Amino acid sequence: MTVLLHEEHASVRPFGAPDQKTDFTPGRVSIDKLDGPVVAVREDPRSSFDGHVLEPPWDPLDRAYFNGYALWTYLTTPFLLAMPGFTVTEIEPWREGDELWRGLRATFPPEIASHSTHQDFYFGPDRLLRRHDYHVDVAGGFAAAQYVYDCVEADGVVLPTKRRAYRRHANGHPILDQVMVSIDLSDIHFS
Repeated sequence: MTVLLHEEHASVRPFGAPDQKTDFTPGRVSIDKLDGPVVAVREDPRSSFDGHVLEPPWDPLDRAYFNGYALWTYLTTPFLLAMPGFTVTEIEPWREGDELWRGLRATFPPEIASHSTHQDFYFGPDRLLRRHDYHVDVAGGFAAAQYVYDCVEADGVVLPTKRRAYRRHANGHPILDQVMVSIDLSDIHFS
């Protein structure tokens, strides 16, 4: 996975075949051969999700779009919140066990593709991200709580290497037997 830090652009390699990769921006997603030719492309990819529910039959370009915006969001958090167009306000903290996590609600600008316009971020006493709440608009808008942990330092930046997203009850608690996404990161570098 490669993401740009100052603009929303991401790529997964390999994708679908050893000689293919994705190329994601909010307005376009493609699957490309590593040597250049385009295998498949979709302009305005968000519109292909109109009417989707929790378990839609996603095609490879749908998966490439989701992977692109989701991983770009995850790997650029919290820095993306300082980009132009974002609004961030403090919200009620979240109690997790015996810890109280400080909460921030971010409103994403329309030109940034992500799970939903409003997303909540919770930070532990050490000011590291612990949880990220959102609605997955491209899959019927279900509520998710994503827990992040096992932080490492990569080129001077501390970030989580494990992410587990669960469906979320109306009371905010995760439904622990409904893991929606499980991500493990390794070999992280900035350049």
